[in-house]
Amino acid sequence: MRFLILIFVFIYFLIFSSMEIKAQAVKKVTDKSYVKEKDLIIKTVPIAVPDTIIPNDQEHNKLNEVVIKSQPSLLKYGANGNIDVNVNGTVLATSSSVNELLSRVPNVVVADGEISVLGKGEAIIYLNGILINYERFAAIPVSQIQKIEVISNPSARYDAEGKAVINIITKQNKESGMMGTANQHTSVSKFGGTSYNTLLDFSYSKGKFSFITNYGLQLGRNRELLYTTRTRPDPEDYMKSELTTDWKRRFNNYSNFGFGLQYSFSPDNYISLAYSGNVNDLGGITESRNSITNNSGSSFYATDVDRNDVLLNQFVNLNYNMKTDPKGSTLFIGSQYSNYNQTIGDFIEENSWADETADKRYLKNNVGSRINIIAIQTDYSKKINEKTKLEIGAKFSHATIKSGTDFLIADADDMDYELDDELSSDFEYNEKITAAYLNYVGSWGEKVNFSVGARAERTSYNLFTNANGIQEFEKAYGNFFPNMLLNFNFSEDWKGHFSYAARITRPRYQALNPYVIYQDPFTTIEGNPNLLPEKTHAFEIGTMYKKFDFKIGYTYKIDPISAAALRGDTPNSYILRALNLEKGHVFFTSLSRSFNLKWWNSTNTISMNLTKSVDNFYEFEFSPVRPQFYLYSNNTFTIPKFFKLQLLAWYLGDRSYGLGSENSRSTVTLGIERNFFRDALKLNFSANDIFHKFMVSGDYNVGQTQIYYHRTYTSNYFKLIATYNFGDSKKTTYKKSEIEQSENNRAR
Repeated sequence: MRFLILIFVFIYFLIFSSMEIKAQAVKKVTDKSYVKEKDLIIKTVPIAVPDTIIPNDQEHNKLNEVVIKSQPSLLKYGANGNIDVNVNGTVLATSSSVNELLSRVPNVVVADGEISVLGKGEAIIYLNGILINYERFAAIPVSQIQKIEVISNPSARYDAEGKAVINIITKQNKESGMMGTANQHTSVSKFGGTSYNTLLDFSYSKGKFSFITNYGLQLGRNRELLYTTRTRPDPEDYMKSELTTDWKRRFNNYSNFGFGLQYSFSPDNYISLAYSGNVNDLGGITESRNSITNNSGSSFYATDVDRNDVLLNQFVNLNYNMKTDPKGSTLFIGSQYSNYNQTIGDFIEENSWADETADKRYLKNNVGSRINIIAIQTDYSKKINEKTKLEIGAKFSHATIKSGTDFLIADADDMDYELDDELSSDFEYNEKITAAYLNYVGSWGEKVNFSVGARAERTSYNLFTNANGIQEFEKAYGNFFPNMLLNFNFSEDWKGHFSYAARITRPRYQALNPYVIYQDPFTTIEGNPNLLPEKTHAFEIGTMYKKFDFKIGYTYKIDPISAAALRGDTPNSYILRALNLEKGHVFFTSLSRSFNLKWWNSTNTISMNLTKSVDNFYEFEFSPVRPQFYLYSNNTFTIPKFFKLQLLAWYLGDRSYGLGSENSRSTVTLGIERNFFRDALKLNFSANDIFHKFMVSGDYNVGQTQIYYHRTYTSNYFKLIATYNFGDSKKTTYKKSEIEQSENNRAR
């Protein structure tokens, strides 16, 4: 009822308010100084806003400032294959989180905790050119984001981890004083429940000192539903399991926080200190229902997990940046300490009916985990001239992980808990990575410029676990990652590029940890200490003609990291585990076109991917390979002096990749937005995933077992957003920089 009242109030203000909203391409002139002798020509960006000529009139044209406002374009395509996605002032700025924001970016797919770029694979996240971890990424306030760069062909300067790079650029305040933004999001979903997001960010600058801070709090509920069938059709070994797992999450305290201090010796010479963190206190119930039929009869298992999971992440950055010569050469030195602390105290109630006998027992899953990561990095860029520069750098990181799991089981009759040695384990992991890179940027005449470089990394680690007996691993290996990018300027309207890059994806730390996530007596999720890094070689050719962008590429994968449900030690048990396949091939092509009219801003993309995975070890059943199509359209309609209408829709088609298939998914989102009080207050109402078609499902055959899965998320909801901007800023020089590392991305 409260939410409906808010909607009615919003619609009332939206339709009946007489407050003036500045229309597209408004030009404001204030009187103070004279324009003399010649007419004033105002050059405007973006190109969609025409240049303006103000005739010379010395008696009336007294100008102090010119302010130009226009509807910003969503996308800008680069000749090197990269995409710049504008966030500020677009429909993307209404996202409640950065995770939701990226799910609305063209060619970016967010599902199952992974962020991928179509045709490339899993991406790593950068913040203002510095690598960050997933937890830091999730804590970035959307209100601070200016744009997002999707870098599909990263140079040697970027960590070799990941197949693509997503660089988030925050707003660079150019005014001093106080500035701030307050956001309140209320989301209502019939499937998942109601959640509330409160987001605050604040900055203050005076003289050479700058300060910035932010806080976000999410309360409410969320839901995820997974339906899985596992079938062995062989009559002699027949079994069918129908498993439904329902995660009914309660956010007791989902908050993120941070602050940064900076002292600027000069505009290009500063030192900064930043602290940030987030607390994830997760409650709620996970309900699991498993019905099993085999040659000996039928059985049923009901498991309820009372969740009590708390995760505290903290990060400290100390960085120094300076301009070393008038040409623009720069030196960056940074360091970071990351700390992750997780405690799990789940209480599990299990009821079963088998062999016409009912049984009941209680379980406790107690987990303590701690991860510490220290990293030091230095980067030097020597600018030789406007078209030539040399980039060199080095980095060292050290990660230590310790975790322990105690699994206790008691019968309902005596409630005497005993330790289960098979489900309990200890895990220790130490890893050191040393890296160095060199990248050279130059040109051949006026038509061709290039970037060529290489990154060398040496990794050493040791691992200990007593899960399934004592296992110890110790290994050291080196890798060399060359890359090359050629850009061709055929004419002002026609450009092209060719690129090659070698990359690596190391397993996440928890994927190596064989501790047990318990779902029911026959279903567990366990890590795999034998996982190998995945290596890729990616090629791409692209061309840009006027406002059309076309690209085609191929990626070859070695030891690709995947996952599957494998048979356990008992006839009906299965373990969901990450594993390495033998190899993989990915072909892709895409065509994009954007246009920006006076009242209509539209971005459209069509892509095709052809993926083939190969493995001869885990007894996957081979299936035909079929292409997957992707359609994306993002539209903003501006009604001058009234409001903006927003329509976002995308479709990701069926995919068959040789070892299995995935079903299509899509989403349609509608929104309406209006500004009040000279843009100080913004109200936005949106309906996300109207038809609730964002569901991840598919099937595969492995080890004589047919497996089907269907996962449903809380993606369909109505959301009301109120954003208020405040402050009395004049000028600022805050340029926050951070150093983080790919090791953080694996700490989840």
